[in-house]
Amino acid sequence: MLRWRTIRNNMSESIDNELRDRLEQFRGDFGRLREEVSKRIVGQQPIVDGVLTSLIAGGHVLLEGVPGLGKTLLVRTLSDVLDASFGRIQFTPDLMPADLIGTNILVETQNGHKEFQFQRGPVFANVVLADEINRATPKTQSALLEAMQEHSVTVAGTSHQLDGLFFVLATQNPLEMEGTYPLPEAQLDRFLMKLVVPFPTTEEMETIMDRTTAGEIPPPQKIMSSDRVIELRRLSRQIPIADEVRRYAILMIMGTHPSHEAATPMVQKFVRYGSSPRGAQALILCAKIRAVLDGRFHVAKEDIREMAHATLRHRVMLNFEGQADGITIDAIVDDLIENVHSEVVVA
Repeated sequence: MLRWRTIRNNMSESIDNELRDRLEQFRGDFGRLREEVSKRIVGQQPIVDGVLTSLIAGGHVLLEGVPGLGKTLLVRTLSDVLDASFGRIQFTPDLMPADLIGTNILVETQNGHKEFQFQRGPVFANVVLADEINRATPKTQSALLEAMQEHSVTVAGTSHQLDGLFFVLATQNPLEMEGTYPLPEAQLDRFLMKLVVPFPTTEEMETIMDRTTAGEIPPPQKIMSSDRVIELRRLSRQIPIADEVRRYAILMIMGTHPSHEAATPMVQKFVRYGSSPRGAQALILCAKIRAVLDGRFHVAKEDIREMAHATLRHRVMLNFEGQADGITIDAIVDDLIENVHSEVVVA
């Protein structure tokens, strides 16, 4: 306990005044984004915070929930509060990769010649909504892979860059619903977070009805530019993390692998394979942002625990026994949080 407090105090002293002021502005900007989005979205505060955290961390978000819970409205609202371009893709079984990324078309030039020109698809936007992504076939789903990871698309051997802010929010229906195609593991790993959208409470339903049936909803105001988002993204990476806390995050990731010594009995029994290194990157980046939002200028063990579910629930795969017994990934993560420990004990 004393050792951790000493580490925490030393890290706090290492933050210079300029960086401290910038982090305070960071928290204020995040709060304004949250407030503006919440003018249209009723409740769902953990979902809103998760989406905004992923935006600033530089990752993409997978939103899962039954139809009608406001997933699409949340994405549209986010694009409205940002001074950024917006692209929407409705995934259907007959959607083709060219419908996402674009294609070369034959056009006639002013001098009468004909040439191929690249016609950009809706993926060339700052904020992209991939609506009901698991309604399309795996071939079409995979068209997003290069764009999400490399910020570029390749058509006919030519690479086209996605400049500036690029943020994908994909919605999907629960896999047990009819007409869905499970996302491949490689594509799931490209998402920084997977957020499960819950059904609203009775009180939230009353507020939703008041807002949507009694009058027009005022449009949100644009309060942040895409350049500012990228600036906050760079700033978030400067938040310090102690070696011991980083080691705890790594042990959490290693504990998802059944063959590793950090794996719990539950993981060994029910997990087929665990998280990739991207899971550790996502866990630490999101924990850094949560630390600042909580009023601290260093990452604590509690931040790692808080962000574990959203960053790991789509990266851990159950084996047949786990699926047959109805084990959930969130239960696996709960087990890891309870049983994985490092040398540092956080107050």
